[in-house]
Amino acid sequence: MKLRRQETMLNIAKEETPEGTKFTMSQNKIDPEKYVDFVRQTTSQPSLDWPTLSKRLTELEVKDDCNVTQLMTAAFGLTAEAGEFAEVVKKMFLQGKPYTEENVFHMKREMGDIMWYMAQACMALDTDFNEILSMNVEKLSARYPEGTFDVQYSENRKEGDV
Repeated sequence: MKLRRQETMLNIAKEETPEGTKFTMSQNKIDPEKYVDFVRQTTSQPSLDWPTLSKRLTELEVKDDCNVTQLMTAAFGLTAEAGEFAEVVKKMFLQGKPYTEENVFHMKREMGDIMWYMAQACMALDTDFNEILSMNVEKLSARYPEGTFDVQYSENRKEGDV
């Protein structure tokens, strides 16, 4: 039996109401212009405007004592390096790349880069690996009270379990 992919399109309608802009969706064709308008309307102001972002970053740095530059370095770097690690795995699993010593070495190198950015995150948050690992053990021990993975607990988390 051959299954054909069913095309599902969404139509996004914009309506101005006394409460503000309201978007409604229905299945049909997507109007790209309306979608771009929808994206613009659902994007935070700092994401759209440099002066607003600059003000927010300064506020975080000065008022809240957030290490913005190091936290940003960590967040962007962790994402990028995790993507590079995943790229090697994807190519092995889905594209026939062999599981060789060279590819294992490549993944280990990417893990090293991930750890470097983890250290940046720890410095930005004024913590260390031991505290992060302890918090993780505490979180997972609370999530899995029997001490082993359970799909039920994984899918149905208690409030506050992040």
